[in-house]
Amino acid sequence: MSKRILVTAILSSLAAASPAFAADTELNIYSARHYQTDEALYGEFTKQTGIKINRIEAKEDELLERIRNEGANSPGDVFITVDASRLAHADRQGVFAPVKSAVLEERIPAHLRTSNWFSYSTRARIIVYNPELVKAEQVQTYEQLADPALKGKFCSRSGSHPYNLSLGAAMIEHNGIDKTEAWAKGLVDNFARAPKGGDTDQIKAVAAGECGVAIANSYYLARLMNSDKTADKKVVDSIEAVWPNQQSWGTHVNVSGAGMLKHAPNKGAAVKFLEYLASDQAQAYFANGNNEWPVVSSVKVANPALEKLGEFKADTLPIGKLADSVAEAQRIFDRAGYR
Repeated sequence: MSKRILVTAILSSLAAASPAFAADTELNIYSARHYQTDEALYGEFTKQTGIKINRIEAKEDELLERIRNEGANSPGDVFITVDASRLAHADRQGVFAPVKSAVLEERIPAHLRTSNWFSYSTRARIIVYNPELVKAEQVQTYEQLADPALKGKFCSRSGSHPYNLSLGAAMIEHNGIDKTEAWAKGLVDNFARAPKGGDTDQIKAVAAGECGVAIANSYYLARLMNSDKTADKKVVDSIEAVWPNQQSWGTHVNVSGAGMLKHAPNKGAAVKFLEYLASDQAQAYFANGNNEWPVVSSVKVANPALEKLGEFKADTLPIGKLADSVAEAQRIFDRAGYR
C-alpha cells in the first residue's frame, strides 16, 4: 500500500470514529428560557442546517446541578437562560467554554457579551405609576423611588429575585455601595405592602391603586398592551410608564443569553447555533416572541406595544461588570430588609 493511500485510509477511519472529524448532526440544548414562541427559532435552525435539536427545559438551578453532576460526560452543548446574574452564576460554576467567533464579535455589541457567554435580547426595567396617586416628576429615576415623599406607595416583587438584584448591581456600579444601601433602605421604608408576586402583579397593583408606583420588566407591560382582554386593557389605561434615568446613566437593561458548555460533544453545532442566534431572522424571533429588543442594532422590531413605548436611552454598563456586583447587591438588600 502506498504512503498516500495509507494516510487516506487512516484519515477516513478517524473521521468515522471521531466526532472531531465528523459533521455534527445533533445539538443538545439545556434551556431555562420557557417561551412557546421560541419554537419557531429552533425549527428554523434545523431547517437551515439540518442539525436536529434535542432540548431539555427546567429551572436554571436544576439544569446547572444536572450539568455539574454529569461532568465530562454531559451531553449538553448549549445553556440558555434569562438574566445577567444567572448567566454569570453559571459562568462562575465553570460550565461554559470560551468561544471565539468573528460573527458574534461583529454583531453583538461589546458591552452585551463576555468571552464565555453572549446576550441575544434585552429587556428594560421600567417604572410604572398611577397618575391619580403619584406625579410624573416624582418617579423619573430609580433613585427617586426611595424618596420619603413616596412612603407607603411602592410595590415590588422579592428583592432576592434576579431582576431586582441586577438592578441593585447597576446601582452599585453607578452610585457606589453606600448610596445603594441607603437607596435600598428607602425602598423598604416606602413599601405599600410586603414584596410578593411577579412583575405583572406589581403593574396590576398600581392600576388598582394598591400602590402608587412599581418597577417591572418592560415585556410584562408590553404583553398587557398587546392583549385583547378587557381587564388587561383597563390595567394599561390606568397607569403610565417611565423610562428611568434618561438624564443620567440610562434605563437599566437585562438580557437573555447563552453559552457553549465546557464538555459539549457537538462543539461545531454549538458555535453554529450561537452564531445563528445573532442572525437577523433569529434576532426577530428571539426579540419579538417575548416583547424584547434585539441586540443587533440593525434588526427592526415589529411590535405595536414596543413602538408605542418609544425609544429610550439604555444603560451601556458592560453586562459582565453588572454581573460582578450581584452578590454585593444581595448583601445590601438583606441588610435593608428587602426580601
